Amino acid sequence: MSMVRCHGCNKEIHTSALACPNCGAQQANPYSIGTANLEISAADRKRGFFDWYLDCLKQYAVFSGRATRQEYWMFILVNIIISIAVMVVARFLHAPLLATLYDLALFIPGLAIAVRRLHDTDRSGWWILLPFVNIVFLALAGHPENNRFGPGRKMVA
Repeated sequence: MSMVRCHGCNKEIHTSALACPNCGAQQANPYSIGTANLEISAADRKRGFFDWYLDCLKQYAVFSGRATRQEYWMFILVNIIISIAVMVVARFLHAPLLATLYDLALFIPGLAIAVRRLHDTDRSGWWILLPFVNIVFLALAGHPENNRFGPGRKMVA
């Protein structure tokens, strides 16, 4: 039995319910194809990987909302590339503090995007405290529908 959260009272109801039995709020038609979802345009899909990284930095300490798998893994990829470059430069300049400062500067944005990624899989951000378990959650596909952390996203051709 598939369950979703009511848009009015946030209680779990059956997916096919047109109205919430608890509060009477009208629900989206279960047979509509994601009309309430945010759409990711073709332009978004063609963005460079550094653009994804900058978007995460712009949301420096935003722990609410959701992040797609692409947003999360592109941030991680660019972060690893930049970290390696910073470590090489720090080693060349005999300045190990440089790499440490970069790591400290990216700690909060990295934590924030991981929490938003967990929200996309409809899990609490507190799962981040279990490092080996959450790596699986971070790789799972997000819920295409709205969940308690915000609207879903759907890819558009």
